[in-house]
Amino acid sequence: MKRYFGPIKKQHTTHYILSSVIVAVTSLLCAPLANTQNYHVVSFILLFVVSILATFMGTGPVLLASTLSAIFWNFFFIPPHYTFHIEKTEDILIFGLFFIIALVNGVLTTRVRKQKKLVRDRERRTNALFQLTKELSKASGIDEVLTVAIREIKNNFQVDSFFILQNGENILNDTGRLQKEKKLLLAERHVAEWVFNHAQKAGAFTPNTMGLDFTIFPLSGTRISPGVVAVKLNNEFAEDQKSYWDTFLVQISNALEREFLGEMAQRVRFLDESDRLYKTLFNSISHELRIPVATIMGASDSMLNSENSENMQQALSNEIFTASLRLNRLIENLLNISRLESGHISARLDWYDINDLVNKAADDLKEELKPFTLKIEVQDDMPLVKTDFGLIEQVLYNLLINSTQYAPPASEIILSVGYSSGTMELEVTDNGPGFPENELKNVFKKFFRVDGSKTGGLGLGLSIAKGFVEAHGGSIAIENRQSGGARFTIRIPTETPDIKNLQEQEQ
Repeated sequence: MKRYFGPIKKQHTTHYILSSVIVAVTSLLCAPLANTQNYHVVSFILLFVVSILATFMGTGPVLLASTLSAIFWNFFFIPPHYTFHIEKTEDILIFGLFFIIALVNGVLTTRVRKQKKLVRDRERRTNALFQLTKELSKASGIDEVLTVAIREIKNNFQVDSFFILQNGENILNDTGRLQKEKKLLLAERHVAEWVFNHAQKAGAFTPNTMGLDFTIFPLSGTRISPGVVAVKLNNEFAEDQKSYWDTFLVQISNALEREFLGEMAQRVRFLDESDRLYKTLFNSISHELRIPVATIMGASDSMLNSENSENMQQALSNEIFTASLRLNRLIENLLNISRLESGHISARLDWYDINDLVNKAADDLKEELKPFTLKIEVQDDMPLVKTDFGLIEQVLYNLLINSTQYAPPASEIILSVGYSSGTMELEVTDNGPGFPENELKNVFKKFFRVDGSKTGGLGLGLSIAKGFVEAHGGSIAIENRQSGGARFTIRIPTETPDIKNLQEQEQ
């Protein structure tokens, strides 16, 4: 859309001069017909010229052309020549009709041209509003909406816009959302706040100038007001442009309000989720900490305040040690889940013998595995694997701990390891009750525990195992065995060991 501002007076003056020159030149070209009986033809020629001018010029130049045509035809072509006197009655009648027809023809043609121009402008504006609505509907987030708004305002009104939004608490920010390098002065900020609070425009070309050389418009929504927009205009908007501009702002305001409400709803959901996690974490930690702390305090008190046999001292020390291990496991899980959420977990890969890793995990859980039969199955031709020893050890540790908590005593827990096509596969199976089918999708979520479960823990072990496996670019899955119990399957891509490569890495 072209801008309506510009040198309008100069353009109109040019049209007046041009229409006068064209009528004069046409009269001059028709001069040979002045002394003939065909001087009436000149009137038709001049009428045609006036009609042509009406398709390009405004009403004023056309009226001037009509008047000059009548005067020139009368003065140079109607006998007697070079006077304004008309002898014949029919010439007087024709002259009057010529002037009226020329005038009406010029005015009507100009009006038709204006209507056509208005239709084109409306069509162009409708299309621009459609494009704006389309782009705003596709925008996701406040920043994208502002990017579209700034671009479309520039394309359609040839002005730069500066959006100042509220902070979610009905208080305007000091800087723009996207143009953070721009900052309002104190006086300008007061005006922007007045516009925001009163939902009225202020600044240049408004009743409330307030000493500004730019104009600030409110962005009014149906439920909340997103903020204000400032633009610097060279001239005041024409009447038809005002409604077009207001419609533009309504579309932008609605899109911003939509995104604001979306952000507020997301913030509420986040707060609700945070509150729920806080309560879950607080309840779980308070319960899990109480048990080992009470054990340590009780055993320590017995050792300090009574004389016990050597066997009793040994038993109490074992209780303290076991409780300390449980407490340390709890702290380790909390630290690991924090590292995973902050994105600070990265696998430090190196070549290892999987037998060392499996045996280390089994040895760490020697006491917990005593009531069970742990069966370790490692592929006979199992090659070296490139992995992070500490992370995978923690994964196996958490999976085996989970099995000991759910499997019945004296049952068999199987840990099997294999390698195929560049992928290491580990499986941990048990003969416990398994998981409810509708809960399988939640097993790896934080703080998840099966309803009615009597086992301890925060419900973080499986979530941590999943995070550590994914840090290797691998995957972990769970399924219930047909014969009962659960099966965890881990697949981790690892390089094919090559003696030459190993030697080069050692060097």
